[in-house]
Amino acid sequence: MSDAAYLRSHYRPPEIEHRYGPNVHLLDDPAAWTLLARLCARDTGQPEVGRLVRVLYDRLAHAVTAAELPRARLDVPTRMVTSSPEAVVRSTGIAPHTRVVTVGIARAGTVPSQIVYELLNELLDPACVRQDHLFMSRATDASGRVTGATWHDAKIGRDVDGRIVLFPDPMGATGSSLISALDHYKTRLEGTPATCITVHLIVTPEYLRNVLRAHPETLIYALRVDRGLSAADVLATVPGTRWDEERGLDDHQYIVPGAGGVGEIMNNAWV
Repeated sequence: MSDAAYLRSHYRPPEIEHRYGPNVHLLDDPAAWTLLARLCARDTGQPEVGRLVRVLYDRLAHAVTAAELPRARLDVPTRMVTSSPEAVVRSTGIAPHTRVVTVGIARAGTVPSQIVYELLNELLDPACVRQDHLFMSRATDASGRVTGATWHDAKIGRDVDGRIVLFPDPMGATGSSLISALDHYKTRLEGTPATCITVHLIVTPEYLRNVLRAHPETLIYALRVDRGLSAADVLATVPGTRWDEERGLDDHQYIVPGAGGVGEIMNNAWV
């Protein structure tokens, strides 16, 4: 017999109100906001930074996989089945043969992608899970403004057809790196991804605009949207209401309030 209470799931993580459209998911998670604020604090360094990134991406990975991975019926006998034939868990769970790729974008995205990769291997048949690695950096002009992304190297499996592709990258600033990565996965590999999902600690309004203009079907998850350089009356509105007036990037395309150079801080390497 099946318990009707667990035959289907309507799980969606709680989100703050915004006007950026249905593909943007800004999580309402006060515990995560507390830890993220600590991560961003001026005096927070290693090893605390590493611990906080792991805790925050554990939370993000759980929310994204529970919300976006396909679901299937589970029928699992428990240890009680030897004495009670009814001791079979029958419920909804994650479809175990879902094919997924997580992409580690060096430097800041390496640890987040590994965390997502480890969770996917627990939830799914590991044969269906792959981790790719990209090495890229911002390309800037003479005034320091970001003009795009420069690829340095990559270790990528060729097949993406029908796969969910996840891009866990802490800071969504201009979107140049993610747009370049999305371009590559959608046009230069074998097949077409089923879904592309970016997973961030912080994004800016500029990032959301740029990524969704280039790839409007992309799903974007984040713990916080930073628009700290917006006018006071804009900050008083629901995020996205006056999207064109929102500003989260300074003149050098760093996020405000942001967290500083997260890739540098995570690696203690200031280059």
